[in-house]
Amino acid sequence: MSTIAPPSENTQPNGGLAIPAATLTVAISGTLLGVLTNVAQGWLPGAWNQIANSGAVWSAVAFAGGAFITGPGAARRAAVGGLIAEVGLVLGYYGYAEFGRDGMGSMFFPLVWLGVACLAGPLFGIAAHLWRHGARTRDRIVGLAALAGLFGMEGLAYALDLHYALQASACFAVTVLVPLAMARTARERALTLLTAVPCALLAYAVVALPLQSLSP
Repeated sequence: MSTIAPPSENTQPNGGLAIPAATLTVAISGTLLGVLTNVAQGWLPGAWNQIANSGAVWSAVAFAGGAFITGPGAARRAAVGGLIAEVGLVLGYYGYAEFGRDGMGSMFFPLVWLGVACLAGPLFGIAAHLWRHGARTRDRIVGLAALAGLFGMEGLAYALDLHYALQASACFAVTVLVPLAMARTARERALTLLTAVPCALLAYAVVALPLQSLSP
């Protein structure tokens, strides 16, 4: 008599990783990437150090965390995935600064970035969910434009505030490449790119400028 084996506790019915396993993977990956961004600031020359400390790159990790955990109808799980990835980055970055370098000094900036992580992580986790599983074209465009616009915001900061022309050009190139590579159709690519422009401007005004006012 044939038997049907029960599903493994490490898989979902759709064949993906179970939520606890995926969550643990995202947490470990985020923490290790946080350590790597700290270490890379000593490797990268000159102004390129800024890339290792890039808010856009960090939030892209949250986007990836949300995309990794999420399944159809699982926006809340995607938000949790983004949050875990982003908090892991902060803990890894400042944990290495404390125990692998000369100490992180004041708790002010670790707490600031932890607060930002608690906002940006779920936001970009949900953006990833909209991009992957949005039933409407509008949802997919908004989700992907949030990611593309974030690099546009950073490009504006490099160009207007830091005067790093090469890094600004790289960020603007990523802003264009994200919809080209990740949108489903030519129409969605064009609309995502158009939507990314106001997203970049809004993020620059609401996020980049206030954070710069906190810099010493």
